[in-house]
Amino acid sequence: MSTVVVVGSQWGDEGKGKIVDLLTEHADVVARFQGGHNAGHTVINDKGQFILHLVPSGVFAEDKQMVIGNGVVISPSDLIEEIDGLEERGIRLAGRLSISNAAHVIMPWHVVIDQGREAQAQSGTTKIGTTGRGIGPTYTAKMDRSGIRMGDLLDPALLKEKVKRVLDEVNPIMVQRYATPPLVVEEVCKVYLGYGQRLADHITDTVTVVQETMAAGRNLLIEGAQGTHLDIDHGTYPFVTSSNCTAGGACTGLGIGPTQIDGVVGIVKAYTTRVGEGPFPTELNDEIGVRLQTTGGEFGATTGRTRRCGWFDAVLVRRSAQLNGLTTLAITKLDVLDELPTLRICTGYRVDGEELATFPTQGKLFAACEPVYKEMAGWETTTHGITDLAKLPKQARAYLKEIERLVGVPIGLVATGPERESTIINDLPF
Repeated sequence: MSTVVVVGSQWGDEGKGKIVDLLTEHADVVARFQGGHNAGHTVINDKGQFILHLVPSGVFAEDKQMVIGNGVVISPSDLIEEIDGLEERGIRLAGRLSISNAAHVIMPWHVVIDQGREAQAQSGTTKIGTTGRGIGPTYTAKMDRSGIRMGDLLDPALLKEKVKRVLDEVNPIMVQRYATPPLVVEEVCKVYLGYGQRLADHITDTVTVVQETMAAGRNLLIEGAQGTHLDIDHGTYPFVTSSNCTAGGACTGLGIGPTQIDGVVGIVKAYTTRVGEGPFPTELNDEIGVRLQTTGGEFGATTGRTRRCGWFDAVLVRRSAQLNGLTTLAITKLDVLDELPTLRICTGYRVDGEELATFPTQGKLFAACEPVYKEMAGWETTTHGITDLAKLPKQARAYLKEIERLVGVPIGLVATGPERESTIINDLPF
């Protein structure tokens, strides 16, 4: 029996969907522990291309169980749409998907507040680059104990009581600050009770589901969304998401203990990307950056926004290794670098001519960092579809070896294309 957590180790968009889909073959249950439908996990397999937002990426193995844990915030309408879309394409979810009754619900006022705040933000520390889907305000409501949970959608009296209490406070704010018409308690309840009826067969105590999985000696694969440096506590604050996307979040987001985790896989691109605002030391605002965007298809799966691109940042990923206790690295998009004659890896940061001894945790200091680079030869030949490490060009093997050395974590998998089969498997975490 093994319990393995998969996390993004940069700023999200690292290719977690493909790796989770690949590893699902060795799991019995796949569980998602945080985030919301702001995540977009792309999976390409023999059934086609899919972009998943809430349903775990292991859903395509039809003999496996899926879990959406209590740490996830859920837009019921989007979840239903995603379930319907999968079933229309032959992916059955009945009897396979469990949704935590303690997961918080994204309500209409959360979306209004999220979009209103971002629209009023100007720049700098006030503009975050949120997707505007209500994620942050839902987590805020969770923390101030005014949230609505999935289990509440099954209790008409309780839901009405909670919605009325919130709208008494929120309606004046929406009208005055965001020029939005007030919401009507009865109308909101009618819609959300309908969602509850539709999802009732899936809503349950998922802590029991995952604990029984482990007690029975079955393999549990845990999927994170976003990336380590978007973590609300450990990311480049305030340009972060609203949840804990590090491996520790899997414990609170699913109801498992840290001693129950056997391995942590850190997903990293062979270069670095970032969506939205925030400092990015290795960002390339030149022809190479544009080439990485184009070749790598660096456009958000959820929003379509262009991703900022830069060289691989070993300092950033080494910090991720510490925060997550990484046991394995999975490198994605190696083939995107195929045409480049020279590559760079960031090995340190310099501020005012002085190299930093520790990772800069203050945003202002991080924004002032200049990267210290090691230059390496590119391979200028295709690696797409290679499945044997020994068949990679020697320069590509040297590049991977250097990443491994600088980060201090062994590389277990290397993706040489978006397809499931375009993967070098050096070592599996199960």
